[in-house]
Amino acid sequence: MAAGKGANIAGAAIGVVFLLPVLWLGSSAFKPVSELGEFPPSLLPTPPTTANFSAAFGTNDFGSFLVNSLVVGVLSTVIVVCLGLPAAYGLSRTRMRGSGAILTGLLVISVFPVIATIPPLYVLLRTLGWLNSYQALILPYVAFNLPLGIWTMRNSLLPISQEMEEAAELDGAGTVRTILQIIVPQALPGIFVASVLTFVACWQEFLMALSFNSDATYQTAPVGIALFGGAFQLPYGTIFAASLVALVPIVILVLALRRWVVDGLSSGSVKG
Repeated sequence: MAAGKGANIAGAAIGVVFLLPVLWLGSSAFKPVSELGEFPPSLLPTPPTTANFSAAFGTNDFGSFLVNSLVVGVLSTVIVVCLGLPAAYGLSRTRMRGSGAILTGLLVISVFPVIATIPPLYVLLRTLGWLNSYQALILPYVAFNLPLGIWTMRNSLLPISQEMEEAAELDGAGTVRTILQIIVPQALPGIFVASVLTFVACWQEFLMALSFNSDATYQTAPVGIALFGGAFQLPYGTIFAASLVALVPIVILVLALRRWVVDGLSSGSVKG
């Protein structure tokens, strides 16, 4: 009992430590510009102001960057799930030579350094005429996140019994119907994990978004924040406000799906 209580206290302390930067970000977003450079810094803004948010969404039109991030993130996530689920189903149900090499290759692709692919991808997108467009980001985002999505969903499919699938097959159900009506409801935790990981990766990706879309019409939130300010001034208050707003969708997504995410992350621990 004492050990469990100590572990809970230690976990709470670690959580507070990781939460401090977020709290500092939230406090700084509401501070007047005159308070941002004070030392020692004040814990709370006195008084709080929304001027930084007005500058972010008014002068810098940060709302359009958020919309671009949302469009790219949602479309990339949908494509990853739609393509990854059949592949994960095939890898979890079919015994074939080389499946281990395929899974290893998927992991290698998912950790491949993005910066090494920027030059060839830039040339490819320029040849296709896709620079400064949504597909300029959706295509590479899907390519980089699909392997991890397949691996995650495959692990969630392994513990699912095949008896229900065999019964559905005897009743005349095809493969697509079996996947949609039997597999998907039971694999929802793994699908949610793959969706959350993909959306978060797309939402916060910076290097490709900066390289492929130089037109502000298609730039995403991380690029928009990086381009705030001018040559001789950096508006920290505006950056803090925009960063806080950009963090909100991720927090809401994780909190709303936390139960399914935890189930999905642990569902593949039974069988490998």
